[in-house]
Amino acid sequence: MLPEQQKFNQNVLTDKNQQALGQASLDAKQLLLLQQLSTSLSPLQLAWSSGYLAAKSEQVGVSISATPVQQQTKTASILTILYASQTGNTKGVATKLAAIASDAGIAVNLKNIADYKAKALKSESYLLIVSSTNGEGEVPDDALAFYEFLFSKKAPKLPNLKYSVLALGDSSYEFFCQTGKDFDERLTALGAKQVAPRLDCDVDYQQQASTWSANIVETLKDELTVDSTLADVVTLPTASVVESQYSKENPYVAELSLSQKITGRDSKKDVRHIEIDLGDSGLTYQVGDALGIYFENDAQLVDELIAALDFSADENVTVNGKEFTLAKALTTQLEITQTAPSFVEFWAKSSQDKALLALLDDKNALREFANTHQVVDVVSRAKSESITAQAFVDALRHITPRLYSIASSQSEVEDEVHLIVGIVAYQQGDKTRAGAASSFLGKRLEQGGKVKVFIEHNNNFRLPENPKTSVIMIGPGTGVAPFRAFMQEREALSDNGVELGKSWLFFGAQTFTQDFSYQVEWQNYLKSGLLTKLDVAFSRDQAEKVYVQNRLQENASEVYQWLEQGAHLYICGDANRMAKDVHQTLVNIIAEQGDKTTEQAETYLKILRTNKRYQKDVY
Repeated sequence: MLPEQQKFNQNVLTDKNQQALGQASLDAKQLLLLQQLSTSLSPLQLAWSSGYLAAKSEQVGVSISATPVQQQTKTASILTILYASQTGNTKGVATKLAAIASDAGIAVNLKNIADYKAKALKSESYLLIVSSTNGEGEVPDDALAFYEFLFSKKAPKLPNLKYSVLALGDSSYEFFCQTGKDFDERLTALGAKQVAPRLDCDVDYQQQASTWSANIVETLKDELTVDSTLADVVTLPTASVVESQYSKENPYVAELSLSQKITGRDSKKDVRHIEIDLGDSGLTYQVGDALGIYFENDAQLVDELIAALDFSADENVTVNGKEFTLAKALTTQLEITQTAPSFVEFWAKSSQDKALLALLDDKNALREFANTHQVVDVVSRAKSESITAQAFVDALRHITPRLYSIASSQSEVEDEVHLIVGIVAYQQGDKTRAGAASSFLGKRLEQGGKVKVFIEHNNNFRLPENPKTSVIMIGPGTGVAPFRAFMQEREALSDNGVELGKSWLFFGAQTFTQDFSYQVEWQNYLKSGLLTKLDVAFSRDQAEKVYVQNRLQENASEVYQWLEQGAHLYICGDANRMAKDVHQTLVNIIAEQGDKTTEQAETYLKILRTNKRYQKDVY
């Protein structure tokens, strides 16, 4: 019987019924679990559950007149933990936070922010948000609906809410931890009270996050601790992938099977097709996921850095409580190819170099300098006589794994994983500098060599659940990686008799003859009909440069028609220029073809994002 169909006679309640009702009331733990479950159910699910429970009660012979159950006078408070991430870092932090809280006797409701009903905020007493920031200050896809609600007029006043925010970001970007900052400021504006100051974490976040989590649980423990039998963690189902013993914290030692250059001899770029053997690891991935790669720094670069510092390679230093020689620490533990603005600031103050000190007054200039200079280039500019090896090591970030979009489907390659990697290389004065992970994979690691890997699941970059749905894929350069995986997956579905929607690829590179990655594969997909349309933009093959956004604009009418018919839209590649230019072109197309204002076109794309029809994997 549905709740709205129930008719209650509140004037008729016999002594027998009162006794039965008292026996039927829930204890604290049962009520807590029921409250936690009900918040995740839709209205239809609640209605079904009501009927199901009514039927169960009849089966066990419980007879209670249809009288509303009286609310218990006191219930345990729940700590709600929401995580918002484009990849998996915040989920990992939030999960560990939930475990610490549960072990302390706190009842926890752990959810992906995308699965949380924002209107429930008004009923919350304690809330912790762990959020990343996507690209240049963008809200992660998972958090978009929640963010829009929170900043709308519908957002409720929250005078009874106690909260805090842990924000993950990268200080090399201008809008460092912006989403977390926005959440913090808005919750305060709505009347909520901080139980601890917001923590902004850089890419080397693990230790800070662990300390913050322990401290905040200690702060909340007295207020929230319930009987240990009530301390449960409620989580929502995630993507259906087989769990493995291997993870970011415990990577699998895989074998490099192939590193093959796929750009031509005269290309200005060195792009590699990489194949890695996952052996008997049991690692599984879905198309759209990324592969995390742990690397070692180039020994020659380490030697150059130690010489510039006038240190001894054999001098002992401590990193994370473990002792290493300086050479070993710089090779395996510390980041020396990507320079943090905080390190530039550290070296400027240590060396008292006037040019470096001048950068400290201009944050944009500081970030730009850090992004274009490796650590060795910074220390070579100015000597610091007073710095010890340990102080130098302490000022560096720890090595963080690099994530590469997977360019294969396990339906096709089974126990392998394929990547397409552009070797990062540029001139810095008379020196050639290289990217750490790309040069490790593409040049320094020999075939058969070992590499530590893990799967980074990305539920924000998935093929449509309905294979009949059409897809538009925009992936210039190495951004084409996930779309190769998409096509392999769809080919496997087609081979099994599954009917597929249309597919359209926009690919861009510098030249047709030297830089057309996987050209033969795309042409074969086109011939077979698996790929419906292919539009390419080779920027250097004519006097006027042509990019993927130009091809989009040329096909404006058909692009809009596909979107109106339900197509899903994907962008992968460079976040700083390409993704922004493509987004603006899409806004223009939607405004022109749909007879909308620019604001309406932006709203159109926001709705697509919220509905998982506009997904980006940008870096």
